[in-house]
Amino acid sequence: MLSRSGRGFAAAVFGPAARVLVRLGVSPDVVTVGGTAATTVAALTLLPTDHLTAGALVVGALVVADNLDGQMARMMDRVSRWGAFLDSTMDRIADAALFSGLLLWALHHVEGPLGGWTAALALACLVLGGVVPYAKARAEGLGMTANVGLAERADRLVVALVATLLVGLGLPVWVMTVALGLLALASAVTVVQRMRTVYLQARAAGPGSAADGQDSAPTPEGAAS
Repeated sequence: MLSRSGRGFAAAVFGPAARVLVRLGVSPDVVTVGGTAATTVAALTLLPTDHLTAGALVVGALVVADNLDGQMARMMDRVSRWGAFLDSTMDRIADAALFSGLLLWALHHVEGPLGGWTAALALACLVLGGVVPYAKARAEGLGMTANVGLAERADRLVVALVATLLVGLGLPVWVMTVALGLLALASAVTVVQRMRTVYLQARAAGPGSAADGQDSAPTPEGAAS
């Protein structure tokens, strides 16, 4: 939901910056990789050292600014499969850095059973955050669609970053634990929803169709979210 509703806002906010970068001759790929590197560094330095407020704000700003490369590619008429692949791959790295940072924070700064639960749920979000887009991309590689799901990338990031900010501002640690638990549950439900959608399409296509494709080579993850 947030992925769709936030596009107009991001275009209005970052459109001027995108036009400036285009005039300067900056490549959208450079912006993609540079933004991911900055996000990864911020998440893995600020969050594990208990700078949750700064981490949430910096990572949040970088994640929102991730819209820049797509706008630049459209302005330069350079939208391509490579760009979609690169963007999706970098998104997975940035997401992994965020939840890895929260995992390390929980291990080092949250005591007792709550720390263990928080770390375990951060790990679950980390793993499921990779499975959700892969399920969609694999379906598309087999000629089917899996455009369903309770929580897409933007939804997951917003919930995680808001919880991080609130705990950094003084709310109890259990707020983070609950948020990560809800994210893990929503991600698991999304995986099941996408599996069911593909299963129904494969059954409708019949056993002799290319959609069965269990022996097909894995495909790139594209722009799945």
